[in-house]
Amino acid sequence: VGNLTASTALSEQAIGDALGSSYRLRSGMKTANGNIVRYFEALKYDKVALTINGESGTISRIDVRDSNIKAASGVKIGTPFSDIYSKAFGNCQKGSNDNGAVVECKAEGSQHISYAFTGNWSGPEELMPSDDTLKNWKVSKIIWRR
Repeated sequence: VGNLTASTALSEQAIGDALGSSYRLRSGMKTANGNIVRYFEALKYDKVALTINGESGTISRIDVRDSNIKAASGVKIGTPFSDIYSKAFGNCQKGSNDNGAVVECKAEGSQHISYAFTGNWSGPEELMPSDDTLKNWKVSKIIWRR
């Protein structure tokens, strides 16, 4: 993502240098799989634009929420599901989110990028919405994983 790579150190200095002055960084701690992990949030206009996670001292995951950052394919925050996929089968799986329904889909031709889609869903929590429902959902974040 930009100048952030899998070899970028998970440090405020390294991340700040890679992002430049457009973002303000803040760090935090959370638990993941029983371990305490450190993460950074890059803020733009006091909104979280990027969440940067790491392990073993380097970046392992970046969640992009800044609508000005596009994937190589041109996909950005707000892109409708129907502009990218005709069906979820083979591309997507039910995601997890504290704030409602999420479907995560692998970006075509990439082993590192996926898109998280959110939208209205009143069906059972354990089921994935139908393709007809998903077509109006929009990308809520772009996820890069090492």
